[in-house]
Amino acid sequence: MRLAIIAVGQRIPAWAQTAYDDYAKRFPPELKVELKAVKTEPRGSKTLHTLQAAERERIEAAMARGSHRVALDEHGTRLTTQALAARLKAWQLAGADVALLIGGPDGLDPALLQSAHERIRLSDLTLPHALVRVLLIEQLYRAWSVNAGHPYHRE
Repeated sequence: MRLAIIAVGQRIPAWAQTAYDDYAKRFPPELKVELKAVKTEPRGSKTLHTLQAAERERIEAAMARGSHRVALDEHGTRLTTQALAARLKAWQLAGADVALLIGGPDGLDPALLQSAHERIRLSDLTLPHALVRVLLIEQLYRAWSVNAGHPYHRE
């Protein structure tokens, strides 16, 4: 099974990339995690609908066919670490690749949100996109560690 984090935005600070890479290398070989950064649509005088639609096309092109789509959305389901661990276990048992979708500055396209199998939220706070990537991969690692009985997670 593969976890693909598909995020709009290609430029992130070095500290965020370093933190992301540190967590990404901790996953076991049977649970591959990859980051696919897609280009943010140039703003100019385009409408919100046009911007989001262009980014949706890039996100969909980056997803593996048949992936289970999980959109990160401010209106998504709030999860505890234990609940995320249960979701991760269910995804692994299902065997399909999972695409975790992070929108750009204007969020995800409404059609993409509609097509998502699940919507989750990481926080009630508004977070910088670079930090979302780090927080997401850290929480995925923590969820994996809960399921594996690894001492990384303590209650």
